[in-house]
Amino acid sequence: MQVRKARLYDATNIYELVNSLSHDGTLLHRAFAEICENIRDFTIAESEAGVFLGCGALHFYGPHLVEVRSIVVKPEAKGHGAGGALLQALLAEAEDHGVGCVCLFTRIPDFFFRYGFREVEDRAALPDKIFKDCQNCPRLYKCDEVAMARGQLPRVSILGPRVEAEQLVKLTG
Repeated sequence: MQVRKARLYDATNIYELVNSLSHDGTLLHRAFAEICENIRDFTIAESEAGVFLGCGALHFYGPHLVEVRSIVVKPEAKGHGAGGALLQALLAEAEDHGVGCVCLFTRIPDFFFRYGFREVEDRAALPDKIFKDCQNCPRLYKCDEVAMARGQLPRVSILGPRVEAEQLVKLTG
């Protein structure tokens, strides 16, 4: 198995896998155009023969916060390390960029505990995530996902009240 950054020709596989799990709310529906526009955010796992096994995305809010999104493997790839390999690649990418906190929302927290994530009791501690996605989510008032983070929770928000770039660098760097 290998893990690599997604290319535009991977968009169809990503779209089909992510949306195969959106009908029951496991993942949020993603439009094909949205996946194409954000293809650089995605990392994929594939077999040695080049068969698509799964994907995950890393969404950057700024130097203070990134979010792991749409991390999923095909049913036949579960239990073979593809999910862990994807997550480790995304965490390495966040670290390469010097981001202090990685967050995610999930229904399977036990998987992420193994990689150093902890539960975030107060979702207000992740205002950028809440402002960008949760406000428009169809499950806003009935969310059953667990908010999780790895690293120090951010002390700033760039999508809420305005923060000067110099302040953000001082607080995160």
